[in-house]
Amino acid sequence: MNPHSPLIIDIAGTQLSKADKQRLAHPLVGGVILFARNWENRAQLTKLCRKIKKVRSDLLICVDHEGGRVQRFRRDGFTHLPPMRAFGQIWLEGDGSATGATALAACNAATAAGYVLASELRACGVDFSFAPVLDLDHGGSSVIGDRAFARDPRMVALLAQALMHGLRQAGMANCGKHFPGHGWATADSHVDMPVDERVLEAILADDAAPYGWLNASLSSVMPAHVIYPQVDARPAGFSSLWLGEVLRRRLGFTGAVFSDDLSMKGARQLGGRELSYTEAAITALEAGCDLVLLCNQSLLEDGAPIDEFLAGMSEALLKGRWTARETSELRRQELLPRDKALKWDQLMVEPRYRHALGLLP
Repeated sequence: MNPHSPLIIDIAGTQLSKADKQRLAHPLVGGVILFARNWENRAQLTKLCRKIKKVRSDLLICVDHEGGRVQRFRRDGFTHLPPMRAFGQIWLEGDGSATGATALAACNAATAAGYVLASELRACGVDFSFAPVLDLDHGGSSVIGDRAFARDPRMVALLAQALMHGLRQAGMANCGKHFPGHGWATADSHVDMPVDERVLEAILADDAAPYGWLNASLSSVMPAHVIYPQVDARPAGFSSLWLGEVLRRRLGFTGAVFSDDLSMKGARQLGGRELSYTEAAITALEAGCDLVLLCNQSLLEDGAPIDEFLAGMSEALLKGRWTARETSELRRQELLPRDKALKWDQLMVEPRYRHALGLLP
């Protein structure tokens, strides 16, 4: 086991190039994140994942595959999953209580969705999806919108718990995002730096509440690229106050913490300037992140930004600018599946899978 392999990077195409293999073999790389550009069909995806594991069997193969508009693989048998709002809507068809028949039906359907999501991905060799979204639907965030289960944090927590149960049934860990909540801020952190002006106690009582209620179930958490100036001038993913004091100590979370994508414009704003990728990664790791994502850089200059990033992180480690942590590596390893996945043809006739498909809205 490497002392710490915190970097999650991407690849450009549907096959591994020689350069991809060299980057994935780097001891600081702990995983790869796939996108729609890495997908042609199930056979190609399965082969690609197999080739990635041949480079290093412990690499975590990740994808953003939530359902709705955030689903990277959509054809060749993959189920088009509903947005998470659909489960909240089932719940609200009743009296809105946590014990009503529609609430229980919504949770059952969410478990089914989690099982379908994870079992289809794992049948093709994908280890992990960044789901579920725990953000609340305050109505003003276009980047969240129907990705959220509901406005009520109690509904969000129970529906997320149900979906995570389905993921676990298929042998997949989970990732709650975006801590402590991205639903209030209206700006899109892909292109801007969102700001949430609420005080800490208001956020803890509302948007961040699911993280405390689910601290025994969450495998990992991804912080928001949002600034909460009443709490800390730094974005949550760069803040030891948010990650250490609030998430770890106050809310009792013990799993892995991912940074969000450091290539996003909102991800690298700090102290009035834009950090380099290496500076941003070091800042996130030293604030309490266990793993950092740098996405969509393989498409630029034949991946030169990734090579520069790997070289910069290696040099910074040698110079003591960031600390490799065995605890963080153990958390990364815990996200890898423990059991063998069903192959696609086996999955298609498995009774649990067939039943789950019938429960989807």
